Amino acid sequence: MLHTSNFLYQLHCRFGSSTLHPHYSCMSYNTATGSWSSKQLQSRLGNLRSRRSEFRVTCWQVLDSTKTCRVQEVSKMNKWENVDILLLDNLTKFREEVANCSKFSEKLSSGATIFVNDAFSLSHKILASTVGVTRFCHASVAGFNFEEELLQLKKISKTTRQPYLAIIGGSNFLEKANALHLLACKCDGLYFFGKLAFQIMNALGLSVPGCFVEQDAVGEALKLIQHAHCRKISIYFPNDFWCFNNSKQDLREIFPSGGILTGWTPIDLGPVSLKELSSLLSICKKILLIGSIKFDSVKEDTVGASELALMLQKISMTDCDVTVVGNAACNAVAGTSCSITQYRMFKNASVVWEFLKGRILPGVAALDIAYPHDLDWNIAFPDPSKPLIVDIGSGNGLFLLKMARRWQNYNFLGLEINKKLVRRCLNNVLQSNIKNGYFISTNATSTFRSIVSSYPGYLILVTIQCPNPDFNREEHRWRMVQRMLIEAIVDLLITNGKVFLQSDIEAVARRMKEQFIMYGKGRLVVDGVENMGWREENPFGIRSDWEQHVIDRGAPMFRIMLRKVR
Repeated sequence: MLHTSNFLYQLHCRFGSSTLHPHYSCMSYNTATGSWSSKQLQSRLGNLRSRRSEFRVTCWQVLDSTKTCRVQEVSKMNKWENVDILLLDNLTKFREEVANCSKFSEKLSSGATIFVNDAFSLSHKILASTVGVTRFCHASVAGFNFEEELLQLKKISKTTRQPYLAIIGGSNFLEKANALHLLACKCDGLYFFGKLAFQIMNALGLSVPGCFVEQDAVGEALKLIQHAHCRKISIYFPNDFWCFNNSKQDLREIFPSGGILTGWTPIDLGPVSLKELSSLLSICKKILLIGSIKFDSVKEDTVGASELALMLQKISMTDCDVTVVGNAACNAVAGTSCSITQYRMFKNASVVWEFLKGRILPGVAALDIAYPHDLDWNIAFPDPSKPLIVDIGSGNGLFLLKMARRWQNYNFLGLEINKKLVRRCLNNVLQSNIKNGYFISTNATSTFRSIVSSYPGYLILVTIQCPNPDFNREEHRWRMVQRMLIEAIVDLLITNGKVFLQSDIEAVARRMKEQFIMYGKGRLVVDGVENMGWREENPFGIRSDWEQHVIDRGAPMFRIMLRKVR
């Protein structure tokens, strides 16, 4: 839970001041984690009001999703000029919230210059209060709790402690296939229970009741089994089950995993399975428990779930790293443990599954600083002291690769959000034996600073070419070119370094130019004046694919070069 004092201290660290600058006159703070009770909230309000002289906190406005109001009513709440902190509660009952409505986001952030997101459990969703509002705030940062949970989430994929066993429950094998493959890459063993176990058993040719077989899952299950075989790791599933009779549910018997008779339904792990699981856990140094540890046919807690929770409690006392994911699993563990501080717990399993699938979490990507990038530049480039040229939105990478071949005395870095394109570009780099080109899959808007700031050499040029316009807005606003990105570019560019912008849509090019001039802190000027600032020719002599397509059809390109003067 995030204490008020820690929250205030976090602001001190982020903005390098013991008080908020008058410019940051209003702050929007999302706490949709459900961790604050009404009494706790009132206590924190009181604490903040008592420090009014330091933080100018004059008023709090709470939006509660339990109130049946619509966006029209929210729009009436426009007297926020005297509000220093706006606290956003869970708004998911609003239709506009779930749709990430731009107007709703703008109303929520009206008057706010800093957005703090502490709702990590919603980071896998695209919501107005977690993603949309970042488009209208000067700075968007992670709350203390958000940052800590993100750090803990990344530790799931680390393999510094072995043996590492993943215990995986639940259902929907197909939906989780990518995540299961990642776990097979990281772990030393996978133990399946619940409906997922039956998909493994079915793929291995064991007898499984038809009602437990998921359609079209056998192919993915076989791929996972083959993957595990290639890595020489084991896949486990229960050896026996407690089952009840469908006609007489008070009649219960133990069946081997491949011998469940028709008319019987599994409800719990059998004694042999529990003994084997206990033996496996006893040698582990890292354990991930993810998914429901109960069968779909059972609502109450089972002996197997309780026994597993007790095993985890015991092994956590022996310096074993235990992570528990999912509301049901967390509740089972909490119900048998006198202290849950020894566990790493995530109640919302959806966030973890999305992370394990390799997907970008929208709530994280929307912040000014998303996934930290710890790059070894000596691996990316033989000589990282060479001047650096960065192409943002590098696409298929052909422009950057041609540049890298022509100018061997520079290093070229492509930043592209599409992972498939980046993989293709990196393959092209290897096949072409290009030593001074490299590509990273990332959202450059939020990670440009954290990536480029660690580069040992100078940043001399940044290019943004033909970004896809957002036609939902009249001015074709391109979301990539935001204030946070522009300020990062200007801060990191060497003096006399340049920014090249171009688009085949004049409104897009003009808006990019205006934004760079507006947020360039007075340090950018137009380099050369031709036709109201537009350059007639490409200054590099190398065209991107789209630029060549536009030229071939006889349409104009709108280009401009900006130069950093100080």
